[in-house]
Amino acid sequence: MNEEKMTAYLEEAQRLGVLGVNVTKDDELILAWRSEGECRRNIYSASKSFTSIAVGFAVQEGLIRLDEKLTDAFCDDLPETVCENLRKATVRDLLTMRLGQETGFLMGNQRPFYEEDDWVKLSLAQPFAYAPGEKFVYNNVGPYLAGVLVQRRSGCDLVSYLTPRLFKPLGIKRPTWECDPLGNTFGAGGLFLALTELHRFGLFCLQRGMWNGRRLLNAEWIDACAAPQGGDNYGYLFWRGAHESFRADGKYGQLSVILPGKNAVVTVVCECRDGEGLMRLINRFIAEQL
Repeated sequence: MNEEKMTAYLEEAQRLGVLGVNVTKDDELILAWRSEGECRRNIYSASKSFTSIAVGFAVQEGLIRLDEKLTDAFCDDLPETVCENLRKATVRDLLTMRLGQETGFLMGNQRPFYEEDDWVKLSLAQPFAYAPGEKFVYNNVGPYLAGVLVQRRSGCDLVSYLTPRLFKPLGIKRPTWECDPLGNTFGAGGLFLALTELHRFGLFCLQRGMWNGRRLLNAEWIDACAAPQGGDNYGYLFWRGAHESFRADGKYGQLSVILPGKNAVVTVVCECRDGEGLMRLINRFIAEQL
């Protein structure tokens, strides 16, 4: 990117509330800009992509099967009446935003006000209006339950599970992650990371589960995360986008955009209320120039 385009990008980025950006191409950090010193920030729903990776490790280790029925995986948490759509749902359906529930649940403006502390039972008691896979509904229940299942099968919280498998190899010191009232890590949001740490995660995904020449996670899982899973714009808890990209995407512009075709990763942290404008900026001034 030439200096004129760089200046234009940074001016627009600051107007949108971008606080920092890293761009790596062909293993070289070609842009690193900050409006202020780095600190760990809530990456909101970009946390879901870390939960997806946790599920990938659990599948790799034989702790979880994607075809397992939720009625088996959560047999002690089911409502008194189990509808046919819930009976059909599998672990895989937790990862695609096509679980079958008709509205989003466990969302940020809802969680502080539930009287019920057992969010697993509360989630499974919500109506399953659609057959699994039938309709895309953005919903925190799927990634939350996926994270709980990893925790139950592994016998530890998500941070402890991911520390030796992902965080430590990537040089990420034990992070803070939101928990539910019973102490389960909330796999749908609330992970706190710095820009550099989120960028390393994007690079891990670009390298299809490799880090410093070492295979951490099988490449097939990363490929599945990046592929359309029942719809063009969503994989396994990763969004898909322009330039055949996929991304970890959190509210207010916490993004790590992986561009395999360009061998590049673009990561930003923001306080942005114009998500569409931010993606246009990334595509126009960065991705199209790589």
